[in-house]
Amino acid sequence: MSTNTKKSKSSEETLEKLRAFINEKGGIVKKEEFAALDVDYRKILEFVETGTLVRIKNGYYTDRIDRFSEEELIARLFPDARLCMESALYAYGYIREKPYGWHLAVDKNTSKSRFKMDYPKVIPYYTEPEALELGSTTIEQNGLMFQIYDKERMICDCLKYEAKLDRAIFREAVQSYIRDNDKDISMLMEYARARKVTGKVQSLIGVWL
Repeated sequence: MSTNTKKSKSSEETLEKLRAFINEKGGIVKKEEFAALDVDYRKILEFVETGTLVRIKNGYYTDRIDRFSEEELIARLFPDARLCMESALYAYGYIREKPYGWHLAVDKNTSKSRFKMDYPKVIPYYTEPEALELGSTTIEQNGLMFQIYDKERMICDCLKYEAKLDRAIFREAVQSYIRDNDKDISMLMEYARARKVTGKVQSLIGVWL
């Protein structure tokens, strides 16, 4: 057997070992987890360059990106984040058009490199740790559980960061909340005080109640 043939066979065996390990881990493996296989990390990078393995983002790998939906990737990669702003509005059915990218509230102390990825697009909102928990709840989407802000916290954030929202989306969001029969006005005012948007709540929402 020639040297090249031996190298090719060894490479194929290593790739199969990596694929089996990735499958065992549910499809996504962190860089440091590969250490358990005693595989030279440079070999993993070679597989990424040839397209036989995929780097989802810095430090996270899979064997093929099409095995996951956007929702699955977000749920797996950012379990500590909360859906917020447009992503939360869409999840609650407050806006009709699916937003570009995933808007996620995260601890301001988290590493910014976590969000450097081409797909799916992530738009982080760096939040004080105590504010991150305010109004946090969970929601199910396509069989996956996500952390999300409740409707009252979500609307207060939209009012607080109105300048970041398209005008049409902002109006649609406010009108959807006003029409929502499950809204909790007392909770809305409590969050409004915490998020310092009491005046906006009174002028934009209060007049319709």
